[in-house]
Amino acid sequence: MSVQASATRTTSVDIRARKGGEPIVSLTAYHAHTAAIADKHVDFLLVGDSLGMVMHGYETTVPVPLDLMIMHGRAVVRGAKRALVVVDMPFGSYEESPPVAFRNAAHVLKETGCGAVKLEGGRQMAETIRYLVERGIPVMAHIGLTPQAINTLGGFRAQGRTEDQWARLEADAMAVAEAGAFAIVLEAIAEPLAQRITKAVPVPTIGIGASAACDGQILVMEDMLGLSPRVPKFVKEFGQVGAAIDGAIAAYAAEVKGRAFPGVEHTYAMKGSGKK
Repeated sequence: MSVQASATRTTSVDIRARKGGEPIVSLTAYHAHTAAIADKHVDFLLVGDSLGMVMHGYETTVPVPLDLMIMHGRAVVRGAKRALVVVDMPFGSYEESPPVAFRNAAHVLKETGCGAVKLEGGRQMAETIRYLVERGIPVMAHIGLTPQAINTLGGFRAQGRTEDQWARLEADAMAVAEAGAFAIVLEAIAEPLAQRITKAVPVPTIGIGASAACDGQILVMEDMLGLSPRVPKFVKEFGQVGAAIDGAIAAYAAEVKGRAFPGVEHTYAMKGSGKK
């Protein structure tokens, strides 16, 4: 009797090796059940701090605490058996100093069982990325539109739409790659610049509102499923799950009000009555 080997979980090393190869597929995930569904189709799942807006009603990602990221990270790791799980480091958990970043990132890895963390920032975070990687913590970088810096960016604005911004963003990409990041998220970066960065850096780029030429793509799952009330320009809705949920709840409410639910098949009879 043969025993089927369990699936091997993807690692940051595997993702790094995909540079220039088959496009990398990724989505955000915040729950065990959606992680389990997506696990069959994606290379990595990001427990994004976007959960603060998507699930908890915050206006930005800034208020999200570390403990909330850990709670959702645990759920996604339990649900996903094959994909690499990456957990966002929330605002205020890594900017103070490399040692503080290491302490918090190590806490995330220990408590969730995830395979990597992601942090926002370019050249100013290169020293921290190097410090973490040298101490055994895989880091995914994130440049361009960095939502945690929304108060200094002045809003959710695309980056690199004028060529005078290109040198800064290219320098950010090279700095985090040289520091040891295994991949770089490029968010809301003008398409020609995203292509240029992808060709220049030695690690995979993961686009979100960037370019099809990136080494991979990521979207917020709720956005692409049609669950979010408003989505950025770069989102394509691949489903209308929100409408399906609304229809199902409306049908349920109507049957409850009409006393059609629960029916006989949904209730329990007395033992010995001959009915199940």
